[in-house]
Amino acid sequence: MLSSLPVDPHLYVAFLGVMAVLAVTPGPANLFAVATGMERGRGQALLGVVGMNLATLVWFVAAALGLGALVLAFPQVFRIVAWVGAAYVAWLGIKSLIAAFRPRGTAPDIAAAPVVHRRRSALIDGFMVQFANPKVVLFFSAVLPPFLDAARPMAPQMALFALAGIGMDALSMSAYGLGGAAMARAMSRPGFQRGFSLVVGGLLLLASVLIVSRL
Repeated sequence: MLSSLPVDPHLYVAFLGVMAVLAVTPGPANLFAVATGMERGRGQALLGVVGMNLATLVWFVAAALGLGALVLAFPQVFRIVAWVGAAYVAWLGIKSLIAAFRPRGTAPDIAAAPVVHRRRSALIDGFMVQFANPKVVLFFSAVLPPFLDAARPMAPQMALFALAGIGMDALSMSAYGLGGAAMARAMSRPGFQRGFSLVVGGLLLLASVLIVSRL
């Protein structure tokens, strides 16, 4: 029964957990959303969110074509990539747990966010920020492959992963963009940072275990 589904339910649940963590973690995209909201207002912040998720959609289409070809031509290589991805997810979790017990720093520096151009459409800026985002490159090269099932058709899997990934990213980016300075202040609180790191670390380690159990 489960084999007839487009995706492996266990892997999909694990993906949802990892994606939720990655979506809310501050990075170039979320910081761009904060900076745009503070500099240009909520409307432009949401337009920037649309641009960033259009870029993510482009990445998903490219990944579907590339990963699909890899699975069909080199199934053993794909299995190795999946193991590497599982190890990477576990390493992210360990790093987060270690960070939870280090002296707390400050909030993510909004000044470090990608530059906001007032004269250019936030849609274009958002697209360019996400298209060149290092986190996106790591996601498609190391994080996503372990969640794919080589025994199932690739297109339906990628469609469901794209739906979840883009949906969570859109919610997170919108919250950052609309929250602006308030979101940045929350991230600066030591207690919030420590608790966030503990939760993130635990979820990522759990996800890595689920991935390995299905390989």
